[in-house]
Amino acid sequence: MSRTALEQWRNKAGAWVQRGLDQRLRLAVTGLSRSGKTAFITSLVSQLEHAGLDARLPHWPPAAQGRLLGIKRVPSRHHHVPAFGYEAALDQLSARPPAWPEPTRGISEITLAIKYQPGNRLKRKLNDTATLYLEIVDYPGEWLLDLPLLAMSYAQWSEQQRGLLQDEVLAALAGPWLQAGAAIAPDSPADDARLAPLAAAYTRWLLDSKRERGAYLVQPGRFVLPGEYQGAPMLQFVPWVWGTVPAGLDDRHHYGMMEARFEHYKKHLVAGFYRDFFAGFDRQIVLVDCLTALNRGPDSFAELSRALNAILQSFEYGKSGWWQRLFAPRIDKLLFAATKADHLTPDQHGRLARLLNTLVRGGHRQARLAGIDIHTLALASIKATSSGQVSHRGDTIPALQGRRLDDFEPVTLYPGEVPESLPDAEFWQRQGFDFTEFAPPQWHKDQPLPHLRLDQALAFLLGDKVS
Repeated sequence: MSRTALEQWRNKAGAWVQRGLDQRLRLAVTGLSRSGKTAFITSLVSQLEHAGLDARLPHWPPAAQGRLLGIKRVPSRHHHVPAFGYEAALDQLSARPPAWPEPTRGISEITLAIKYQPGNRLKRKLNDTATLYLEIVDYPGEWLLDLPLLAMSYAQWSEQQRGLLQDEVLAALAGPWLQAGAAIAPDSPADDARLAPLAAAYTRWLLDSKRERGAYLVQPGRFVLPGEYQGAPMLQFVPWVWGTVPAGLDDRHHYGMMEARFEHYKKHLVAGFYRDFFAGFDRQIVLVDCLTALNRGPDSFAELSRALNAILQSFEYGKSGWWQRLFAPRIDKLLFAATKADHLTPDQHGRLARLLNTLVRGGHRQARLAGIDIHTLALASIKATSSGQVSHRGDTIPALQGRRLDDFEPVTLYPGEVPESLPDAEFWQRQGFDFTEFAPPQWHKDQPLPHLRLDQALAFLLGDKVS
């Protein structure tokens, strides 16, 4: 073999080894509205981009051991998925005064190439460096809440929604769409001019239920976060809650048209999302804002618990018979993270993590039986407070300092104790918890964003991939 041929063979062999060391991981980030998805992804990318120079990730081995060589943003492989608004989020966080980034409205993606030195001795012998291509996908958690619809008919779903109207508050909020729908006969000719405003009134009810009642389990989820389907006819139906329906109605009639749109919604949006996106995720983090639910009271907290259990079904179904045959999900690590831990004094962080663990405990066994490694953690993607101690009536107590979100005024306070298990009646009667929302910290783009335990999240989600 000539020297040139030998050199070419060596180059090909080296490239083959390098490709074997390089990996691609698709990390999905979700959570219900206002759980902090945009802040999490922005901070995660910021930490990684700064890690090679001024790493603040002591619990993530590649950074702590100096094996992280560099990170850069690279074009996404999925040209049909909108880009995550990273630069816009940085601009908002670095403004004067700073503002929290705009929340998630639909699906988006950002891809990072993470170059590192393998810690594994065998991998180092094969090659000095390796690259992990990390695809981070952001999508609304409300989309996961639609999964149970796949097992329901339109009539069954309508009966379920009718049951919600037994709640006096929800029934009062539903007045506009109930009144509009009562004026439509189920067997009258289908008319978009009548269905569109009815669906709009129903959507306002869902949004009002979230705002006024603290509801989390809203269906259909795309009604409140439609993404690119805003105004599409398949989002223009409501549950039929106005009495009996004549037999034999088809899509030429109002009832049949809404039934057809319900089925179309399930097929193209619910099943389509799981088939086209969910089935391709390797790892998943679900962000949970327990503190707002605690502030709102027992009904909202119970709603959060039900919503989390509905989300867990997505991962339980992931390995079950028909679900696997249809979509074959491959998620092997699932992290539930209680966000805004910086809005509590440090002595409460462990209690917050245990509370979240209690909320999702029902899914732990099923997830592990399905081969999914599941973990819970309390974190703050962007740390907005500083902690310390203050004197109060002769005692020294822990306290937080930060700026209130509504007026940006500096405050020092003790927010109270978080229950470490499901709150009982005594907790709600005491009203011993007062969660204050804080504004982002003053921050410059040339610095990594301050955080709490983001490195521990990285260690769990990526630890085996950059070893």
